[in-house]
Amino acid sequence: MNKFTTELLNKLFPNNRNLNDQVVSIDRIYTDSREAVNNGLFVPIVGERFNGHDFILQAVDKGAVAAIWSTEQEVPTELSEQFPLFFVDDTLDGLQQLASAYRDYVDPTVIGVTGSNGKTTTKEIIGSSLAHYFEVSKTEGNLNNLIGMPLSILSMPVNTEVLVLEMGMNSFGEIEHLSEIAKPDLAVITNIGESHIEHLGSREGIAKAKLEIVKGLNENGVLIVDGDEPLLEINNYKQVLSCGFHNGLDYQVTEVFQSEDQTSFKVNNQPLSIPLLGKHQAKNAAYALAISDWLKVDQNKMAASLANLSLPGMRFEQIKTESGALMINDAYNASATSMRASIDVVKKLPYTNKVLVLGDIFELGEFAASEHRKVGEVIDQEIDVVFTIGQDSQYIIEALPKQFTGKSQHFHERDQLIRRIKDYMYEDTVILLKASRGMKFEEIIQKLED
Repeated sequence: MNKFTTELLNKLFPNNRNLNDQVVSIDRIYTDSREAVNNGLFVPIVGERFNGHDFILQAVDKGAVAAIWSTEQEVPTELSEQFPLFFVDDTLDGLQQLASAYRDYVDPTVIGVTGSNGKTTTKEIIGSSLAHYFEVSKTEGNLNNLIGMPLSILSMPVNTEVLVLEMGMNSFGEIEHLSEIAKPDLAVITNIGESHIEHLGSREGIAKAKLEIVKGLNENGVLIVDGDEPLLEINNYKQVLSCGFHNGLDYQVTEVFQSEDQTSFKVNNQPLSIPLLGKHQAKNAAYALAISDWLKVDQNKMAASLANLSLPGMRFEQIKTESGALMINDAYNASATSMRASIDVVKKLPYTNKVLVLGDIFELGEFAASEHRKVGEVIDQEIDVVFTIGQDSQYIIEALPKQFTGKSQHFHERDQLIRRIKDYMYEDTVILLKASRGMKFEEIIQKLED
């Protein structure tokens, strides 16, 4: 079934060029003119260094059958007069209006997920576990900003029953805007960490920005929060559920036990397990359990779904090497909080030798030194080797406690680091690799696998 026709688009964007009253079916809404599509509606975005309108002819060659178009941009004379254009003041606004209208048209239960750390994993846990019981669509990858999230909405099939959307931000106002587009029925704030503290000034500022998610929340909707975070003690919203480790929470996580390939725990005394490692993952699963209760999914069935999760790579992905060492690829992204959590997981793994390979955490601004030092402070004698690379990660080594008796070294050259890691790739050794996405640690991992 086609998602849109130009007839429907006419109603949303009445200022248009759609000659001969033709009706064109639209199967795909997209912004990259290089993509080959069938029946595509091209939305040219204007950025600081590019203008998508310049590539309309390429988009047509690749399969575009219509486009949204800014009234401020000239229409190329080479473009056929029969090609439908829908005129708007701003194409990004047009994309967002279209996404919001399509969300209303399909009318799924919408779950919005934000937080400083763990939002992508939590989104995947929620989406994967609920997919056993509903037609679920979710954000692919990290399409979580003011362009990516609308595209995620517009990519959902028309039979979607549950839509799980990740919401990211860099500054105040962005989560509010995303929430107003998506109009969630349930909103999850996984935690308050240090990500984007450079732009938001403090953890209090980060909490304020994340709480903007309630701006578009359904009036009968539910806010689900990290109950262990004092900055998320919400008293002015009518329906709030708390998840975490403290007594008195709506969903209390207890008796956490980590083995080599799973974490077992209880939520409100119900036994659960997930094929993910760490206490933080048990809390992420509790968010999914709270949502499943709201959706009236049987808890025993939900427990079975959580036990059989399958998540994308680069999030604590375990790679067994030919040498017998275990590499853990946790290089999708990083903050001080998530890096400390990953180190805690490694400490509990049943390996004789434990090696940490840590890179820079980005977007910390004036907090860079202090946040990296927080990572170094949790490294103790349970870790054997610490290697760091980059500019700010040297503060991790500077902050190592006096009781740390292992080896440590900071690198500026990637090839030197790779050679040193290879010295430790032997049986009964686990090697954690974690850094911000921009450090491109996956390239290091690829060379270690070669």
